[in-house]
Amino acid sequence: MSYLNMQDEKLLPVVVELNTLLADYHLYYQKLRSNHWNVLGKNFFDLHNKFEELYTDARLKVDEIAERILTLRYHPMSKYSDYLKVSTIKESSALLTDKEMVSETIEDHKALLNQMSVVLKKANDVSDEGTIDLIGAYIRELEKSSWMLEAWSKETSDTFKENVIEA
Repeated sequence: MSYLNMQDEKLLPVVVELNTLLADYHLYYQKLRSNHWNVLGKNFFDLHNKFEELYTDARLKVDEIAERILTLRYHPMSKYSDYLKVSTIKESSALLTDKEMVSETIEDHKALLNQMSVVLKKANDVSDEGTIDLIGAYIRELEKSSWMLEAWSKETSDTFKENVIEA
């Protein structure tokens, strides 16, 4: 008897995309660890702490994504060689400047958000509310982190949009 109100075969496209997201998060996590270890300069304390915050969050998401795949009664991908094959996030040098690290992290966020959109589409197609709920929360959190990193990378004289909405 199934505790899911969905047919297993209909969930396979969701699981495939969740496994890709799992691979993406593994590469993202490792890049954040590298940034945490290798950041130098005047921004060391701020970025060292921020990268730790981000990789701690990524580590939790890796586990939650794998557990969601298991909840859907499939096995999560678990070999780094497979992650490297399917991930849209690519490895990078440990020898980056602080600004390059932040820029790459923002690019990785774009890749993660794109993959999350694919997962959402597949989950919507089969009314997989559990996956939709999980990924929706991830999107909100990652968008906020992206905004913060983007704000960090701007000059104090920069602005976002010139239009101000007033009552």
